[in-house]
Amino acid sequence: MTELHDRLERFETLTAECELIAKLATDSTKREFYLKLSDQYRQLAVDMRKVIATKAAA
Repeated sequence: MTELHDRLERFETLTAECELIAKLATDSTKREFYLKLSDQYRQLAVDMRKVIATKAAA
């Protein structure tokens, strides 16, 4: 299960990094790109939490 937790932590870290890059971006195209990317990583983190919960319940 630690591998799943490691992946969850990585997705959460990537989400935060993309949000920071988007906040600091001066180019609106790059800002939008990193905001969308952070949304995708956030969704992966949500999905990973569901997988971890399912495995814990089994």
